Amino acid sequence: MLKLGIIGTHIITDQMLDAAKTTGKYQLTAVYSRTLDRAREFGEPYGATEFYDDLEKFFSEGDFDVVYVASPNSLHYQQVRLAIENDKFIIVEKPAFVNPAEFSAIESLLAAHPQARLVEAARHIHTPLYEKAVEKVDEMKQHHCQGGTITVMKYSSRYDKVLAGDQPYPNIFTLDFAGGALMDLGVYAVYGAVTLFGEPSTVVYYPTLAKTGVDAKGVAILNYDHFTVTLNFGKTANSYLPSEVYGLKDTLVFDSIFETQKVTYYDADKQAHPLEAPVAKNSMTDEMNDFADLFNNPDDPVQVKKYQHWMNLARTVNFVMYSLRQSANLTFPADNDQE
Repeated sequence: MLKLGIIGTHIITDQMLDAAKTTGKYQLTAVYSRTLDRAREFGEPYGATEFYDDLEKFFSEGDFDVVYVASPNSLHYQQVRLAIENDKFIIVEKPAFVNPAEFSAIESLLAAHPQARLVEAARHIHTPLYEKAVEKVDEMKQHHCQGGTITVMKYSSRYDKVLAGDQPYPNIFTLDFAGGALMDLGVYAVYGAVTLFGEPSTVVYYPTLAKTGVDAKGVAILNYDHFTVTLNFGKTANSYLPSEVYGLKDTLVFDSIFETQKVTYYDADKQAHPLEAPVAKNSMTDEMNDFADLFNNPDDPVQVKKYQHWMNLARTVNFVMYSLRQSANLTFPADNDQE
């Protein structure tokens, strides 16, 4: 049983803990929050026994093997550094880091701490159904592929505060915390494009800005050798559009690129062929199983190969995300370190 510590006490952490319980491979032991009262309030119902409001003590004194980092985006880098320096296994919520400079520094630190492991929580790429979809797209690319359209758009209730002018604004809608549509939901779309089509040659992003300065929604164009992929994402509207990959006369349709419950292949005769694979009730269950397998057997050759693959994907996604922001002159305070 892997002992689990958490940073971040909100809805996504609840979902992760539900998935962790489903796997039967984790036990929550330690919780960090800005206040001890909040740490206890969140952690006690899950059986946690250690509570901290001091991050240094959390890592030096806490009894846990794995730390789940679900804090605001701009805090990931320093918190993950502490975790690596304490030789922990780390699950960091997407996006793992703000820019390539942070990612590169973390990789160097990992090399100096070979017992640590770092994985980015990109839930959809770990599901059997999504893996089936990747295989189908690989088949389509052998014949004729014309790219695709990926949509991830969901209204955020926290945008109500922005519209009302209630300050301080929510973290996810501020530049200081590296917020915005691309960083919060667009990352799923970017992961979709990279896993299905590989790294694009060039990218461009056309954001619609909120009054806080972050991108509220936007459209990104990813250019490949013989086609383009269009990404639509946002936090200020709801979209019910599917995501699609285009062959010549055939099409692969996802009900959702990140909460994938159904994928259907339409052949040249417009006949529907649903892809068959088990779908977990909690979309984070498969990734938590995969991560547990890695953490329990970090030196197993099969796990090493998977780990390297996940790191390569995370690095590519990080670069594409940063390139998209550069194309739109959208910068965060952490980007000063890139100069």
